[in-house]
Amino acid sequence: MNWKLFKKMGFYLIAAMLIVGCSEEDVNEPLENNSEKPGQVTDIIVENLAGKAKLSYTLPKDQDLLYIKADYVLENGREMNVKSSYYNSSMILEGFSGNSEVEISVTTVNRSEVESDPVRITVAPNLAPIYDVYESLEVSPAFGGIYVSADNPEREDIAILVMEQDEYGDWVTLGNSVYTSTNEVKSTLRGMDTINKKFAIAVRDRWLNYTDTLFAEIKPLFEEAIPKSGYRGVRLPNDAPFHPSTSLEGLWNGNIMDWPQIYLTEGTYTASNHILTFDMGVQAKLSRIVIWDYPEYFNGRSYYYLACMKRFRIYGSDVLETSGDLSKWTLLGEYEEVKPSGLPYGQQTNEDYQTANAGFSWDIPIEMPRVRYIRIENLENWAGGRQFAIGELQAYGNSQ
Repeated sequence: MNWKLFKKMGFYLIAAMLIVGCSEEDVNEPLENNSEKPGQVTDIIVENLAGKAKLSYTLPKDQDLLYIKADYVLENGREMNVKSSYYNSSMILEGFSGNSEVEISVTTVNRSEVESDPVRITVAPNLAPIYDVYESLEVSPAFGGIYVSADNPEREDIAILVMEQDEYGDWVTLGNSVYTSTNEVKSTLRGMDTINKKFAIAVRDRWLNYTDTLFAEIKPLFEEAIPKSGYRGVRLPNDAPFHPSTSLEGLWNGNIMDWPQIYLTEGTYTASNHILTFDMGVQAKLSRIVIWDYPEYFNGRSYYYLACMKRFRIYGSDVLETSGDLSKWTLLGEYEEVKPSGLPYGQQTNEDYQTANAGFSWDIPIEMPRVRYIRIENLENWAGGRQFAIGELQAYGNSQ
């Protein structure tokens, strides 16, 4: 190797090591070295919101201002620290129950991590959204459990805690309590005996604020899974043709998502809305039908996409009406699938995925008659068309 070239490479190597060494030593140092306290924010305006407070203010003129910080303690004792960039002239403080006034300490911080003297203000947020959720809360008997409904218009992350008493008389939270951020809470907690039981229900937010407790005594209705061994496919004149790789038997073979162990209608069929028909093998007073959508191969596996049903109807009859005329069938319900997150088409959160992967449970009104034959009419899929794909389904009710 050329000696001059070797020396030059050695020089660059030593220089690089010195630079890296200096960088590692300085990485935790303040960006600047200014020990003078920055100015305070001024002209603070407080806007009290539901469980929140918005602070608007005028920033000081300091050239090395880095961020604004608010420190406060929630009504439940939790310490909070909120930071906002010097690019902003406002910040949102969250976590309040809304039951009292709370003192806030607002400081500015410069690039040397030196804080200003605090400005102390008081906020009085309105009641947190969980209290409106609690006021709308309704609990009623359901097949195999209890039905819980509530409005959550702010789409807050909430837990509706359903409790029952243990052998010592203490209230314990059920593992299948409701955890959601959807705007309309409609949930059935199942797996319960058909005996009178006392329940306690409270609403909690992610800052561990709790509402009062609602007490109720409810007797769940008897429910069984209608055995899939009795299911049979039926073809009526206006049923949509199915994709040749799939069959109606794919709806009850126990496989919820693997191609081609599903049911998919033929996309080229345009004569009418796509419909399928099947025989449960027994007459039953239905409580619900659980449908597992087929997750398309997009961004991994995606629900709420392409041929997944978005709007559809379920019909029933105690005898097989062979003309296919839907006016001669009983409309058991019209349904619309809602993505919990509300994200645009083609996007989903983990909650969205887990909700669909667990199967959507479509309740049948309790006043509906006993039926044996079922028809599903797709009105619109998530792509806006008529074709639909279902991975699996299971009917529930009382066949006794």
